Amino acid sequence: MSAYGDLAGLAARAAAGAFSLSRDDRWNLPLDPALARPAAVLILFGALDSGAVSAETLAPAGLDLLLVERAATLNSHPGQVAFPGGGVDDGDLSVVAAALREAEEETGLDPAGVEILGTLPEVSLPVSNFMVTPVLGWWVSQTPVAVVDYGESAQVFRTPVHELLDPANRYMATLSRGGQTYRSPAFRVNGVIVWGFTAGILTRLFDELGWTLPWDETREIPAPI
Repeated sequence: MSAYGDLAGLAARAAAGAFSLSRDDRWNLPLDPALARPAAVLILFGALDSGAVSAETLAPAGLDLLLVERAATLNSHPGQVAFPGGGVDDGDLSVVAAALREAEEETGLDPAGVEILGTLPEVSLPVSNFMVTPVLGWWVSQTPVAVVDYGESAQVFRTPVHELLDPANRYMATLSRGGQTYRSPAFRVNGVIVWGFTAGILTRLFDELGWTLPWDETREIPAPI
């Protein structure tokens, strides 16, 4: 099956309730639905080479993924690498609309060129009091992307999926707090460390898609915080 078929199949399983992003109790910490704010992120895959073969035959190694490095001056998650996205506004018709709006505001992409494959189960983000819906997209008609507001983002970049899957670029990020050390998956790509919420979702996706290559989970790197 092609990478597109893998992603479409994952979206279908999620719609049928046959896929969960839960990893462990630290991943899905409880939030009060009455107090948590809804949010959405766009997980956008596209052809690494715009002149590549059709989506029906494109392999995972031929894809890239759109990511944003948040500005170091932000109060929330400064300097972290994330999917484009943010809180759902009153004017958004749906979580999908919110994800596309935020992606356009952050990266300048044209939402008309994105095919929405589906939404994935909500994931809690207690540190921001968000319930986040990941929106899975396929970049049918690619357009240039760049930082729109340097007060919000330090860089916008497309990272090849084969670099994310490369075992040489995979680590466990460690963070010590309150006398405990926490470990979570991380990726070193494009001169930055992808860790935390974003890396956790990517790890779960790659595992479910069957794209993960064996990697050394004893390799550790300090969480860049």
